Amino acid sequence: MTSQVSSEAGEALLGEQRSAPATAHHGTEKEVRRLDRVIIRFAGDSGDGMQLTGDRFTSETASFGNDLSTLPNFPAEIRAPAGTLPGVSSFQLHFADHDILTPGDAPNVLVAMNPAALKANIGDVPRGGEIIVNTDEFAKRAMAKVGYATSPLEDGSLDAYHVHPVPLTTLTIEALKEFGLSRKEAERSKNMFALGLLSWMYHRPTEGTEKFLRQKFAKKPQIAEANVAAFRAGWNFGETTEDFAVSYEVAPATRAFPTGTYRNISGNLALSYGLIAAGRQADLPLYLGSYPITPASDILHELSKHKNFGVRTFQAEDEIAGIGAALGAAFGGSLAVTTTSGPGVALKSETIGLAVSLELPLLIIDIQRGGPSTGLPTKTEQADLLQAMYGRNGEAPVPIVAPRTPGDCFDAALEAARIALTYRTPVFLLSDGYLANGSEPWRVPDVEELPDLRTQFATGPNHTLDDGTEVFWPYKRNPETLARPWAVPGTPGLEHRIGGIEKQDGTGNISYDPANHEFMVRTRQAKIDGIDVPDIEVDDPDGASTLVLGWGSTYGPITAAVRRLRVAGKPIAQAHLRHLNPFPKNLGEVLKRYEKVVVPEMNLGQLSTLVRAKYLVDARSHTQVNGMPFKAEQLAAVLKEAIDA
Repeated sequence: MTSQVSSEAGEALLGEQRSAPATAHHGTEKEVRRLDRVIIRFAGDSGDGMQLTGDRFTSETASFGNDLSTLPNFPAEIRAPAGTLPGVSSFQLHFADHDILTPGDAPNVLVAMNPAALKANIGDVPRGGEIIVNTDEFAKRAMAKVGYATSPLEDGSLDAYHVHPVPLTTLTIEALKEFGLSRKEAERSKNMFALGLLSWMYHRPTEGTEKFLRQKFAKKPQIAEANVAAFRAGWNFGETTEDFAVSYEVAPATRAFPTGTYRNISGNLALSYGLIAAGRQADLPLYLGSYPITPASDILHELSKHKNFGVRTFQAEDEIAGIGAALGAAFGGSLAVTTTSGPGVALKSETIGLAVSLELPLLIIDIQRGGPSTGLPTKTEQADLLQAMYGRNGEAPVPIVAPRTPGDCFDAALEAARIALTYRTPVFLLSDGYLANGSEPWRVPDVEELPDLRTQFATGPNHTLDDGTEVFWPYKRNPETLARPWAVPGTPGLEHRIGGIEKQDGTGNISYDPANHEFMVRTRQAKIDGIDVPDIEVDDPDGASTLVLGWGSTYGPITAAVRRLRVAGKPIAQAHLRHLNPFPKNLGEVLKRYEKVVVPEMNLGQLSTLVRAKYLVDARSHTQVNGMPFKAEQLAAVLKEAIDA
């Protein structure tokens, strides 16, 4: 996040622990230890409510004032096979009393709801980490399903960890006896018991979760109160059991945030709000033509709630219809948007080319995921850059913008809208699953801080013929931006032809003239090349000889790795790209200042390919395509090796 750093060393430590004297907590003498940061991972079956549990813990942590970063991780199936490794769903939360940038490399605490959750995640837990295990689920059949010949709770394989065996299911059922629920209904609340226990362990507020549960189950008050009871029972269990002799405090990150009003926000929600704000700042209706696809569907869901802000959403029958409707809305004078992921971009490519030819503003939001084809729908990747850059027939250049954090998705949406409206062009916004589903504290901006995006429609003739007749030429360009006029259908005297066949310069009439085609192709390219984008900023306090260049969601892991290296006395420079087409005008000069340039990407080297081709620099790729974000420790080791080479 873009906030002041209170402790550069913080990201380099695995949770500095500052012990405090034993204190009385709700009347019980238990030790309270103060930590500067904690990484917790909730893991269980995809039906165990791990995402809800993590989301509630995150919300309370945000309200408490900690800086935080999250990593939801779940199967693509709506209900994956219970008790299996592919069916494990997890939610990791990193929170601290200082500025942080990633969900953390490894959990300090793992909550495992069953054997599959334990086996799938134990490899990430460092020696000495805490593991809270739901012992009720460790039956022979459940363990055999994931390959445990003997119980890991009894065979010594967990001796390197601090294990807390807790019969979560039994305790939850016992706590809910008075509600008269069936065993199956009562079992569903065990995630709230676990949430209550963790809330006690880390002194999280409780009022917000209880209010949330009563609102969520307002039509089923008995279920609402049962969940509240399970949540309280988990809290009380931590308070009274001897197995949890220590609780922990992580103070608010008071120095990490500039003054302002903050809320916890995910990337897709921030992007949705950014689109709404862009529509308001442009004084245009916002139109979304979309087909549901993971992980972009949340934007459609969110925007459909905001008709009061002039938002219209259309859930089309397929990807092609979605972008076709959006392009029609752009022709009609709306700020038009279509949302999708990589497979949908492939289907939309012909209409994107039509938008290039028509030169109309259109935002194409691509929330990238693992590919090719349907690939890994719920896992993250950055592999659509070259598709966004070149994935159309003919010479069809499109600007590309990429946010770097969940909160930055708001600003990226405004920037994409600025470019589209100013230059009359479709614009790609490349987010990804990591940003879309992850969350962080976000400062709510004042309206006065937002850019003025208002644009003028054509209202009358703009060209005079040799005989003195005044006419409207739809492709007569602004000499500064090369943007053509935007004429809303129905405006008297501004009738003009549209379509995919090449246009004659100025008039827009159909033209097969070779010289005209070359002129139009070069003009469209010149328009994109001439887009005004800010210079890239370089963070280089020590005069380093090695530069790490990133784009998109790699910002957090790269910055965390850079902090680790600087704390260790290693000089390294960092630069991060928001604009990938066109590149910032000073990028070539920046790259040539450094002996070594390293480009970490969650693909097989797409940005490095573009950089090497355009600037003839020996950009070195470090790539990863395992569906997960980079780990800071791993990146730090790679960058250290590059520095020392």
